[in-house]
Amino acid sequence: MTIPNLLTLARILLTPLLVWLLLDYRMGQALVVFFIAGITDGLDGLIARLFQQKTRLGAYLDPLADKLLLVSSFILLGYLQKVPTWLAVVAVSRDAIITLGILTLMFHQVSVEIRPSLLGKMTTLIQILTVFLTLARPYLELPGWCYGFLYWTTAVLCLVTGFQYIRMGNRLWEKQRADTIEAGS
Repeated sequence: MTIPNLLTLARILLTPLLVWLLLDYRMGQALVVFFIAGITDGLDGLIARLFQQKTRLGAYLDPLADKLLLVSSFILLGYLQKVPTWLAVVAVSRDAIITLGILTLMFHQVSVEIRPSLLGKMTTLIQILTVFLTLARPYLELPGWCYGFLYWTTAVLCLVTGFQYIRMGNRLWEKQRADTIEAGS
């Protein structure tokens, strides 16, 4: 097992701890756990690139770990009324649609290579920043408009990349269909 994959597994294992801390209203400790999880997200990719440790397992685990961490965070922060409910719905819906799309394509034996787009990576970064700054709010109070701007930016990026990934999935589906029709001719 490579170091990047171990860091990704650590992020997956930190998620239940984060959920427990949030449900127990231990926001300071949740902030620390989320910060560590966010650091592992940056480090795993950096180490994988620098030391040529990219693996097929890592290509699947990393986005799964991100989705698990961020979906859990947005659901709970929405539930605890720390972020607007509409933002939690947008962020969670995007990741649910992407995951269901990939599973549908795989179920229909459409070849799917998990590679996030640059905009998708930016969206994940903004989502992490949104959760981090929301959890840090008692310790780092920014002007109210900053949070509004951050929440709307997160929502817009989630929507744009959600549609981007739907389009990419549809192209893969259509290509598979065309290849199947051509092979049958």
